[in-house]
Amino acid sequence: METNDINISNPLALNMKTVRSMLVQFIKDELNNAGFTKAVIGLSGGIDSAVSMYLAVEALGAKNVLAVLMPYKTSNPESRADAEAIVKDLAIRSVVVDITSMVDPLFESQAIKDNLRKGNIMARQRMIVLYDFSQKERALVIGTSNKTESMLGYGTLFGDMACAINPLGDLYKTHVWDIAEELGISKKIIKKKPTADLWQGQTDEGELGFSYREADRLLYFMVDERRTNEELEDLGFAKSFISNVRRKIQINQFKRRPPVIAKISHRTVNIDFRYVRDWGI
Repeated sequence: METNDINISNPLALNMKTVRSMLVQFIKDELNNAGFTKAVIGLSGGIDSAVSMYLAVEALGAKNVLAVLMPYKTSNPESRADAEAIVKDLAIRSVVVDITSMVDPLFESQAIKDNLRKGNIMARQRMIVLYDFSQKERALVIGTSNKTESMLGYGTLFGDMACAINPLGDLYKTHVWDIAEELGISKKIIKKKPTADLWQGQTDEGELGFSYREADRLLYFMVDERRTNEELEDLGFAKSFISNVRRKIQINQFKRRPPVIAKISHRTVNIDFRYVRDWGI
């Protein structure tokens, strides 16, 4: 973003018309560069997947975007209803794939009771489904993870964090809510409590132990402005909150990078061989 897009009194404020235009063009350009015209998105009924879906439709046209709804037997029926409302509003193609029969045999055979293990398995199974439709449709999987989740490690590696391109990865959750308003997404979806809906009663903020808006303000000063802990305390953030968030950022760095490759040759993937010119674009 240009510096003049930043509101000094509210550092998280951005010109959402500009952001919208940039992200629509990003989707167009990246699919075109990769030789694709269609996209597949896992549509949960939550705000993040809704925003990715609306942006993709604006970029590619409704006929070129497939919504895949992937409920589990304990999924909240409201989530599916919200996803179906998005499908109707955008007049896009959709398919429902219930993952219950795919994951329950593993839960049972390995006697898995832990919710976190179950949640990771469900997230990864959903990505298997999405990539299968990606192959079937000759379409790219568009991601739905935002910057807050990425910084805090709140996502499943090779699960909900997997994708070919991600239009939301540099937007904090606060920005996702703001651009949802700009896109005209239903107030019901914007105002609902964020949840991965991986088990009954689960909410993102309940698991994290703090609100997204609290985290976003701290993350902006900590990450974007590189403030020291002392400076963050001077801004009014509690020492325990600062250390908690900084620790999450540090221990989850491995989730934010491609697999590390041992360098042997002169040109190594994602070390020396990583630029657009290397791909012939």
